[in-house]
Amino acid sequence: MEDVVMVDATAATPAHGWDAAAAVVVAAPQRRRAQDVLERSVSALRGGAWALSLLAFLLMACNEHGDWKQFDRYEEYRYIVAIGLLAFIYTTLQLVRHAVRLTGGQDLQLRTGLLVDFAGDQVAAYLLMSSLSAAIPITNRMREGADNAFTDSSAASISMAFLAFVCLALSAVISSFKLAKQTYV
Repeated sequence: MEDVVMVDATAATPAHGWDAAAAVVVAAPQRRRAQDVLERSVSALRGGAWALSLLAFLLMACNEHGDWKQFDRYEEYRYIVAIGLLAFIYTTLQLVRHAVRLTGGQDLQLRTGLLVDFAGDQVAAYLLMSSLSAAIPITNRMREGADNAFTDSSAASISMAFLAFVCLALSAVISSFKLAKQTYV
């Protein structure tokens, strides 16, 4: 690990051999490392949301056990399937966009990209929360009457949607931080 000297640019005097440019040079690697950590964190969170929303979608879409145990007979479960698929598509597009950016390809303008990240993460997260909150009451009522593979799969899908929500909500927090740190001058 490197020894980093913190310099107060306003207190630097020529007698010490430091000037404002030296302070910027010393602080630049730290800032770059912090930005790299934020980028990796957002990518990891979106990757987690990608996998979890795919699981939520697949668990509910495959939840067909005959008679009343068909997910498509309940609009709450159809809603969680639709939103799980939508969150999966959104996170896939975001991960592809990040991969293109890493390989040196063309990306959106910085400000536009930050706004897309922030708004998209928030919308996807709130839609996931909406879908799972719609599916919880019907699942609880069904589990009171019969606890079976259908209700277990429904509960697992709801759990995966909640975890995907957590990943996207944390990603939205990081996106809002990056958006707030952006200078518009």
